[in-house]
Amino acid sequence: MLADELAKLRRRRAALEAKETRLLADAYALTLEQRSRVGSVSSRERDMPLRSMALELGMAVRVNDRSMQSQMHDAHELIELFPQTMDALVEGRVSRAHAQVIQDAGRVIEDAADRAAFERIVLVEAERQTVPRTKKYAIQRAAVLDPRPLQERHHTAMKERRVWVTDLDDTLSTLTILGGNVYIHGAFNRLTGQGTTIKDVDRAKRREYAATQGEAGAPEEETAEPWFDDRSLDEIRCDLALDMLLAASPVIDPTDQTTGGLGAIRAEVQITIPITTLTGVTGSGAELNGVTPVDPETARRMAGTARVWDRVLTDPITGVVTAVDRYVLHPSQTRFLNARDVTCRTPGCRRPAKLCDKDHSRDFALGGPTSNDNLCNECVRHHTLKHATNWHVEQLPGGVLKFTSPGGKNYDSHPPSRVAFVPTDDDGLTVAPF
Repeated sequence: MLADELAKLRRRRAALEAKETRLLADAYALTLEQRSRVGSVSSRERDMPLRSMALELGMAVRVNDRSMQSQMHDAHELIELFPQTMDALVEGRVSRAHAQVIQDAGRVIEDAADRAAFERIVLVEAERQTVPRTKKYAIQRAAVLDPRPLQERHHTAMKERRVWVTDLDDTLSTLTILGGNVYIHGAFNRLTGQGTTIKDVDRAKRREYAATQGEAGAPEEETAEPWFDDRSLDEIRCDLALDMLLAASPVIDPTDQTTGGLGAIRAEVQITIPITTLTGVTGSGAELNGVTPVDPETARRMAGTARVWDRVLTDPITGVVTAVDRYVLHPSQTRFLNARDVTCRTPGCRRPAKLCDKDHSRDFALGGPTSNDNLCNECVRHHTLKHATNWHVEQLPGGVLKFTSPGGKNYDSHPPSRVAFVPTDDDGLTVAPF
């Protein structure tokens, strides 16, 4: 099987990457020993052994010496602070990319015992999930053990917000905005809504023109074809963003201005807020679009202006969503599936659940019920692939899905893990031991 052979190659690569990591860590340790023998108190003089070694290793493999210096430091840190992750890399159970996200997230944990517990828990996720999903889970778990409150970390990070330009080839440049995630996601969502509206207007215009061309008795002489918008959604989003930055509003608006046009479209974001955060009992953060954390202060402020609420109930031990509720009428099954799945459930896909199809694992036409244990989120791409090929999906307990490939291989898809809290004997809260 090609899949088996690929998996073997990846395990071998991981073992080789572990050897390289060990070599870089040994080189770093050697420079620390040389540094200890430098008599000068000048930091520049004391850094020379490390800089010299990084230059030599970098030249040998054609890597910038600054980058090599960072790789040497990361290798040393991985071996010294994350031994369980290093063992998993040696055995080929995780890739170097998985190890890196565990290391990046866990370095904020100061206590060695806490860091070891963090490794043990996250490695379980890393061995069955993609790098992006492992990264998200690792950040969630590390945040609980980080000695700094989330609000403090947020205020520190916000001091790094900035805007910069990077020039590219073929007369293109990128404008990058580093800022608060709620505002960035909101801006992108608004641009997407405006762009989708423009595409909808253009699609209707095309249908109207096609209908007039096919009408019986229409003049035989050819009339000039009207202008159609051939831009992709990405192109439209870019044009709208620049329009609004340069002119304060979209310059070209093909919509009906009597209803407000593109300017009336506002951003929409989905934030999950623990009730303990909302009431101020704990300082834990919220979650934006199932992707990134939100600081408690911003979450509470936004909660005060929200028009619609969902209540999500989770199992106190596993953290898996068991039920949802909201005050405004809405299809409860859609809410449950979006809360449980967060993204497309096909392994490796991170398309947000709210943009996915609700797929019957056992076809409705073949008697499959429209029930939560027979439904899951599938993006259009993977939903179409499932029905057009011999891929099959079986629902297992706990929201776990078993994907079976045309070649007969099975792949499990677990619901995204959530950080869960359980009561303690002193009426406090602690992280669930799983």
